[in-house]
Amino acid sequence: MKTTLLAILLAGLAAVASAQSTPPRIMALGDSITQGGKTFVTYRLPLEQKLRAAGLPFEFVGSQQSEGPGGPLWHEGYGGKTAEDLAKMLPAKLKQHSADILLIHAGHNHSAEEKPVPGIVAATRSMIESGRKNNPHMVILLAQVIPSGKLPKYAYIPELNQALVLLARELHRPDQPVMIVDQYTGFDPQKDTIIDKVHPTASGAEKIATRWFVALRPWLMPKPAK
Repeated sequence: MKTTLLAILLAGLAAVASAQSTPPRIMALGDSITQGGKTFVTYRLPLEQKLRAAGLPFEFVGSQQSEGPGGPLWHEGYGGKTAEDLAKMLPAKLKQHSADILLIHAGHNHSAEEKPVPGIVAATRSMIESGRKNNPHMVILLAQVIPSGKLPKYAYIPELNQALVLLARELHRPDQPVMIVDQYTGFDPQKDTIIDKVHPTASGAEKIATRWFVALRPWLMPKPAK
C-alpha cells in the first residue's frame, strides 16, 4: 500500500514538474506580414533571435512553418488573408495547436472604399473569443497594425487602430489580458517597407520584432517561487 501511494505521489510530482518546465506557447497570427515572403522579411525571425538572446522560455506553435536559425518557426501567417478569413480559420488551428499567447497583427488586404473597419473589429473580437475558448487564460497581444504608404487603399488604418484600442479596453480582464502593442507609431512606410509600400524591409521587421519583444517579455519571465 505504501509503495502504491509513493508511486502515485512521485507520478504527481513528475507531472507538475513537467508542466512547469513546458515553455509558453506563442502563436503568431496574421497575413503576409506575419508569414514573410521571398522579397521581404518577417518579424518572426528577429523576434526569435531577441527571445533566445534574452534567455526567455518560449515555443512558437502553428500549422505553417518557416526556417529560423534555431530550427523551424511555426506560425499562422497567410498571405492575402483578411482579418475575417483568419477569424474563420483560427478555431481549427487552435484545436490542433493550443497556445498560451496569441500575437494578432491583422487588418490589411482590404481597401478604404470598402469601409472595412467594423468588419475587421468584429473579426478581431471573434479571434479573441476563439483564443479564450481554447485557453481561458490566454494572453492576447493585439497589434495596432503598421501603416502603409500604399494610399488611398490603406487610408483606413488609422481609424482601425483607434478602434482596436477601444476593443482591447472593452475585452481586457486581469485574468484574461488583451494588451495593445503599438506597431504603428514610429514605423515609416517610406523607409521600412519594400517598393510596394506594404511589406517590411529588414529595418521594418526589426521595429516590429522589438515591439513584440517588449510586450512579450513580462509574460515569459519565470515566475518567482511562492
